[in-house]
Amino acid sequence: MTQTTQTTPDTETPPPWQAEVAAHKRAMPMQRLIGNGMDYAEVVELYALADSGVPWAVAAARIGTRIADTAHAALRAGHRVTAHSDYLRASACFRVGQVPLPDSDPRKKSMYHKLIEFYGAAGDLTDPAVEHVEIPYQGGHLCGWLLRPPGVTAPPVVIVMGGFDGWREEYHVGATYLLDRGVAAFLVDGPGQGETRILHGLHLTPDVPKAFSAMVDHLYADDRLADRVGIWGNSMGGFLAALTAATDDRIDACCVNGGTVRPAEILNRYRRFITKVQALLGIDDPIHAKTVMDSFVLTDDTLASLHCPLHVMHGTPDQIFLIENARALFERAASTDKTWSEFPDGDHCIYNHSHDKHTRIADWFADRLTEGHPRWPPPSAPIFLRAAS
Repeated sequence: MTQTTQTTPDTETPPPWQAEVAAHKRAMPMQRLIGNGMDYAEVVELYALADSGVPWAVAAARIGTRIADTAHAALRAGHRVTAHSDYLRASACFRVGQVPLPDSDPRKKSMYHKLIEFYGAAGDLTDPAVEHVEIPYQGGHLCGWLLRPPGVTAPPVVIVMGGFDGWREEYHVGATYLLDRGVAAFLVDGPGQGETRILHGLHLTPDVPKAFSAMVDHLYADDRLADRVGIWGNSMGGFLAALTAATDDRIDACCVNGGTVRPAEILNRYRRFITKVQALLGIDDPIHAKTVMDSFVLTDDTLASLHCPLHVMHGTPDQIFLIENARALFERAASTDKTWSEFPDGDHCIYNHSHDKHTRIADWFADRLTEGHPRWPPPSAPIFLRAAS
């Protein structure tokens, strides 16, 4: 009898670019991109182009350029509302496209100029117009966008920022919820973030509270705004928001969405994220970068100085920053007016509940910053909210 052995062909290893695309899609899932400015069809197209082998940045720029052309045409035709929305969509495409590019790639700076150009073009079509702000700081500039609500004299203002790689324009949608409630928004890139880093060379350093205090100085000097300032940080920006609120008593309300007491915890689970940390800090050596990042911690002593109203929002299954580290921030803060919002199925920064997230946060700020509001003055007992899954 003759015995034959069947063999199964070896499974082909996918090329590296496919793994990169998969990583980009995990970092920028559909709910994040749609909730922060892109249209569903554009996200589907971006994913399809990337899956076909078109580099992520090239694909996003291709889509963004096409949308910008429609915005230009709409403006020429007198369709200002359409032009406004299309400029925002174009800006979002360039913002998403530049994320994977290292700072050393000249395309990153070029795409950053484009996203600023188109966001500014959209802002020019609003009333009052969105203002681009540059605050001199340590030989560079802290950069932001000031959005003011129409018809409101001297509104309170909320500083809004992101984290490692999700920066100020990503939070435009959330800012509109503040505007609808008569609250101004100051979308900012702190040291190590966005325009402040890419175009002005400022990186995150241990004295970062001074940078945010400089922003508060700027807002206090603007007589069109009230001297009531909130701060809303997302992801690692939540750490920065809490740190600022603990070190600058001019902060009147603080929201931490998807934050932590120790941003370096992400490296425990995602070691390759060290490249983002290196860029944030401006440190080439990964070991040195990790050592420096490990020093950024909200200690018990620091949180004992956080007295303003505090809202901490988090998703139960979040693996970027674990929920127990958000709870630690909430529990150790000295604030007497504290709100805890937990989403049992919430992803990092609650991208999968965009509207609910934004209404909760915007209402909370309006309650605490708007004089004459039905909830003014704010409550003085902890509030615990748990969203339905």
